[in-house]
Amino acid sequence: MPETIPEDSVGLVEPQRLRFEEPLELASGRTLPEYELVFETYGELNADASNAVLVCHALSGDQHAAGWNSMEDRKPGWWNNLIGPGKAVDTNRFFVVCPNNLGGCKGSTGPTSTNPETGKPYGPDFPIVTVGDWVRSQERLMRRLGIARWAAVIGGSLGGMQVMQWAIDFPDSLHSAAVIAAAPRLTAQNIGFNEVARQAILSDPEFHEGRYHEHGVVPRRGLMLARMLGHITYLSDDAMRAKFGRELREGRIHFGFDVEFQVESYLRYQGKSFVDRFDANTYLLMTKALDYFDPAGDYGDDLAEAMRRARARFLVVSFTSDWRFSPARSEEIVRALLAAGRDVSYARVEAHHGHDAFLFPIPYYVNVFRGFMNRIPLEG
Repeated sequence: MPETIPEDSVGLVEPQRLRFEEPLELASGRTLPEYELVFETYGELNADASNAVLVCHALSGDQHAAGWNSMEDRKPGWWNNLIGPGKAVDTNRFFVVCPNNLGGCKGSTGPTSTNPETGKPYGPDFPIVTVGDWVRSQERLMRRLGIARWAAVIGGSLGGMQVMQWAIDFPDSLHSAAVIAAAPRLTAQNIGFNEVARQAILSDPEFHEGRYHEHGVVPRRGLMLARMLGHITYLSDDAMRAKFGRELREGRIHFGFDVEFQVESYLRYQGKSFVDRFDANTYLLMTKALDYFDPAGDYGDDLAEAMRRARARFLVVSFTSDWRFSPARSEEIVRALLAAGRDVSYARVEAHHGHDAFLFPIPYYVNVFRGFMNRIPLEG
């Protein structure tokens, strides 16, 4: 954490926790008899609770979207560039809520939680959850917090998919929806990337059919490989070329299979650090939630028909160098919203960062996002 808290930061933040004892029926047919959600909030809820904004996180994200959890934190929350006083999501104006999704590994009930039926970690026994399941759990969180309607639901990547599901499933529970760097469903190529990542984990000798905690080990190699693969897809070729080129780590070739190029060193570092903060069973669950997302599937494969349920005003944002969820996929969403007669604005942002561009304070992106949020009317 910096020595002094920046004026545009939410500062030190403590996660909060709520237990839900009402059973949650899941899309898989299974039921969670009870569960907990961990979340963070930034800003103050106004008198009539009209200024609440829900932030939905992406695959490897969590509830820590802004600020710092301790003075020892090296990095702030994952969307700190966009959330804070005077930022695009202005905490002087909005009360921001960001939960860790069910199945996560940062406090909400998931594979690392204790299964009340066995007294051991759920591990592979934790049920597969879908984007729709997350939205239903978030709707319960909304009601527990005394919020009748979100001023906005916002998110990037898998978070943007949750935004779409919110607008379809609970159309009267949000005024505005920001869908950033997302897609209406995964392509076969994207499902393929997810499957290779899962196989890296499943084939690790330390995976033990998902019961690695009981063996006192972690499938480090598999999870590291999964993260390395994923990270390549989040960056653009231009971004990797600009950052690494073909630069050698020690300035010369060694004619071996150890790290020689800077990009190899970077990917191994990313993989190793990910293993220390993320759970392998959670990674499997999150990639399956991505694969299964298809809101048009319940409406005759007609996305426009699905979007006719929505009442929110939309902002859809894509990034030119994002080849994982390309601008063409965002434009599918825009066309469906227009066909459904919905209120939608679209921005195609020039950026070299790849899929991860939604995390960066790119000036045009920030200005578009801020303008959209500033036009949300608040009653009190």
